[in-house]
Amino acid sequence: MTDVVFFDLDGTLVDHRSAVMETIGQIVRAAPNATAPPEELVTLWWTLEARHMREYLTGQCSFAEHHRRRLRSFLPMLGEPVPESPDLLDAWIAERYLTVFEEYWQCYPDVQPCLESLKRLPRGPRLAVLTNGDPGQQRAKLARFGLLEYFEAVLTPTELGAAKPAAYAAACRWMRTDPARAVNVGDMLESDVNEAALAGLTGIWLDRGIDFVTGGPSPTADETVLRIERLTDLPGHLSRTNA
Repeated sequence: MTDVVFFDLDGTLVDHRSAVMETIGQIVRAAPNATAPPEELVTLWWTLEARHMREYLTGQCSFAEHHRRRLRSFLPMLGEPVPESPDLLDAWIAERYLTVFEEYWQCYPDVQPCLESLKRLPRGPRLAVLTNGDPGQQRAKLARFGLLEYFEAVLTPTELGAAKPAAYAAACRWMRTDPARAVNVGDMLESDVNEAALAGLTGIWLDRGIDFVTGGPSPTADETVLRIERLTDLPGHLSRTNA
């Protein structure tokens, strides 16, 4: 019997990758002194995001500092000077990146139908979001699309003191459930499924047909991996396993 279902957020509930690509694409196309073609600069930003996000998740820097580090590497390629003041770097992020980025947030169309169906299940599980993102930004995404009401908790490294995969055990403790009665649903085969399984949860791979990191085709999964192509497939799967 499934007691709790954890949902990843970026790439699972909200299309983070497309929002980043659209935002940076707009910025680099408007940069008159850029040192490389727009497509190369977009790829560079994505690479820098992954690198410095890992530093944040391992406790090497704050969330704000991970943005600053990204920008210090990126601005020379954009043909712009790098401000020495952290406040000026923060202002660039807020005014030129985040305001545009937030406009491009999109909720996947299968999210709300899935959550509504789960709510109607006779013995439906409790729901929580488990994400490595910044708590304020992640809650803002959920609020934008009216999704907060579906979840008992929104759990991030701030609440749990750890990022995924260490966060899986901490999240189960937070929700007062045994890992054997918890399911984790996400679009990342390794971190959302395989590592969840190593922590004792059931991992379900939401294969949206794209690799979140590379933007290429989905990775190849072992035939034992529980895989769905749409979140709307999840309630039926849980109904069968809980029957």
